[in-house]
Amino acid sequence: QVQLVESGGGFVQAGGSLRLSCTASGILVSIYRMGWYRQAPGKQRELVASITSGGITNGADSVKGRFTISRDNAKNSVYLQMNSLKPEDAAFYYCNADRGGSINFWGKGTLVTVSS
Repeated sequence: QVQLVESGGGFVQAGGSLRLSCTASGILVSIYRMGWYRQAPGKQRELVASITSGGITNGADSVKGRFTISRDNAKNSVYLQMNSLKPEDAAFYYCNADRGGSINFWGKGTLVTVSS
């Protein structure tokens, strides 16, 4: 009964900020690679960033310097702080948990809409 529940998506104007949250149950985020992915219409799903106890892995170059992934083990949650949002950032954002590349879970996604 693993669940990843995202929240924090919404509608913002370009230049605004959002903070996405992903709260896990049934697993401990501390022992999984936790990642944020996004998928825009007509686009492939892409890694935004991921985090493990060993550090952070950046995904899409377009978000580097604007988005920051973090983790709170006590709350069993992972976050994505998104600043200076651009219309091209609009997408469904998904929380992912991966262990050893063989055990993988996805949240249902949260929609981020950015207007110009």
